[in-house]
Amino acid sequence: MKNKYIDLIEQTFEFPQEEFKVIDNELYFHDIPLMDIIKQYGTPLKISYLPKISQQIQKAKRLFHVAMAKADYQGDYYYCYCTKSSHFVHVLEEGLKNDIHLETSSAFDIHIIEELLKMELIDKEKFIVCNGFKKQSYMEKICDLIHSGFENVVPVLDNKNELDFYDNALKKNTKLGIRIASEEEPMFEFYTSRLGIRYKDIVPFYKSKIKNNRKFQLKMLHFFINTGIKDNAYYWNELHKCVNIYCQLKKVCPELDSLNIGGGFPVKNSLGFDYDYEYITEEIIAQIKKICTKNKVEEPHIFTEFGAFTVGESGAVLYSVLDQKQQNDRELWNMINSSFMTTLPDIWASKQRFILLAVNNWESEYERINLGGLTCDSQDYYNSEAHANAVFLPKIRNGVEQYIGMFHTGAYQETLGGFGGLQHCLIPSPKMVIIDKDEEGEYTTKLFAKEQSYKSMMKNLGF
Repeated sequence: MKNKYIDLIEQTFEFPQEEFKVIDNELYFHDIPLMDIIKQYGTPLKISYLPKISQQIQKAKRLFHVAMAKADYQGDYYYCYCTKSSHFVHVLEEGLKNDIHLETSSAFDIHIIEELLKMELIDKEKFIVCNGFKKQSYMEKICDLIHSGFENVVPVLDNKNELDFYDNALKKNTKLGIRIASEEEPMFEFYTSRLGIRYKDIVPFYKSKIKNNRKFQLKMLHFFINTGIKDNAYYWNELHKCVNIYCQLKKVCPELDSLNIGGGFPVKNSLGFDYDYEYITEEIIAQIKKICTKNKVEEPHIFTEFGAFTVGESGAVLYSVLDQKQQNDRELWNMINSSFMTTLPDIWASKQRFILLAVNNWESEYERINLGGLTCDSQDYYNSEAHANAVFLPKIRNGVEQYIGMFHTGAYQETLGGFGGLQHCLIPSPKMVIIDKDEEGEYTTKLFAKEQSYKSMMKNLGF
């Protein structure tokens, strides 16, 4: 009978996969022997594999360029990275190697843009798409960028009053965007997004406030789907409405030339993940072209804002199993040496599932378990995966260490969890290691952050 952990994985999924393989009973992630990393740095440990960021960007660029060529699409494609997904400098440095543009969400983002300019990682011709409902400090920093000579800053109007601030504060001609208030999914708690301007108000607003103001050029229409790009009736319906509004607006606003299809591609969250990126991309381009042709308007340039897709699959978190507890006849708990709530807050906040795999002991028998974190909160657990309502890992044996990894965790988790700040139950932030490849293709590691010390926490608490 095949009852080893490796048998379970190979019988359940096509395995090995592009980023995962097993050699001598141990897991490799992008050809990196994870047990070697653990021996060097210990656990808990967050890792960021930088080459994956460039791979994702190039994948999306290739998909859109091929789709546009097949459809004889006349517009250009621009890849924007949403800095809110991960603000770390090593992430931005890697992404910017690929001739991308940037999307911002707050005033502090603009400080990052200014620092990237000083570091000569960007120039003033980059598109800086400024999204979100904006406080005055954010709008002031946007104006600072424009006055400093950035040529392609695009403040995306989230409400009508925002325009008045720019009209009073700006001394230079400026490109503008308008965000559409898209409809939320049918099962959502409310019908329409709190962000953006209503469909029916966009054309009248342009005519009354922007058309005759020589200071502004409306260049971009933006729509965002919170659940990302999915092959379902809801997504295609929203895309159609958006493109039809673009066509209406283009007929009265000749300078309008760009469509920002916010909401990104999904991140692989299971070894059984199945998503046809090629089909979806080609269908998006074909639908936009078809609607524009029907309305006799030129196809727009396409902007995408890929955040989680860019950086999500580059991240992983490694833990040790501290002990095992049998709490009743059916529930067996493996207690990890950290907390899911603090290191991977999406697990409890939005029931997000990541790829969970054992790092070692793949030749051992497997068992069904629950994973528990160190905090005293009842929500600090992980007991199901995207493909199954269960978690299976190698059986715990006396005297044998068991390590596990959560993979594709690179988006949002540090900022949601408050990197370097105070964590629930004062669980320290784990070490963070950056993994790259040198010119010979050999992997290199660099300690980015030590495990959070008690002194830093005490200082934050005022002691």
